[in-house]
Amino acid sequence: MPGERQYDVRPPQPMVSRVAPVPRIRELIPLPGGTELRALERSDLGELHALIEANRSHLGEWLPWAASQTREDTARFIAWSREQRGSANGCQAGIVDRGVIVGVIGSHGIDRQHSSTHLGYWLAADAQGRGTMTQAVRAMLDEALGPWGLHRVEIRATVENERSRALIERVGLTFEGVAREAFRLGGAFRSDAVYSMLAPEWRVLRAAGEATRE
Repeated sequence: MPGERQYDVRPPQPMVSRVAPVPRIRELIPLPGGTELRALERSDLGELHALIEANRSHLGEWLPWAASQTREDTARFIAWSREQRGSANGCQAGIVDRGVIVGVIGSHGIDRQHSSTHLGYWLAADAQGRGTMTQAVRAMLDEALGPWGLHRVEIRATVENERSRALIERVGLTFEGVAREAFRLGGAFRSDAVYSMLAPEWRVLRAAGEATRE
């Protein structure tokens, strides 16, 4: 799915930090079924940009950057992702299915003063329908609200993006409202549905899920 609207593969401005760094961010996060979240490397440039090219119209329905993304933009994004991870300011991870990159998920920097971040993601069209992104979002919530020590995670999706919104709601985030005409896409203003998860809520959901599996 082309997912949460704010995700951009060009580096945003870093958030200002006023407290101690978060713990070291993992390079590899295994997911069920052999999929994994893996730190992006410079050697991923060709594969990642080819995936964007192959999915440009699919991604462009919801993501403003997709229509104009160049190979140079993708190279800058990968370089920035390495800097972001090295400074413990969040991460961007390739979603890797049996050795092949099928999408990206990441956090748009960490606001350590307010103990929060927001997530973005996208998935290739032919990788949809397998539960891959649901697993990836849960894994990122585990990291952000666990080892990273954050209190709040926000995800936004274009109001009309029913598939992405259904995923966010299935994971258990709370719908907070609509950010009206929050961004431009295709020459028109579009609105975001805003969702959030708090650390105490996530602990309860995870505990309930573990109990169900016992």
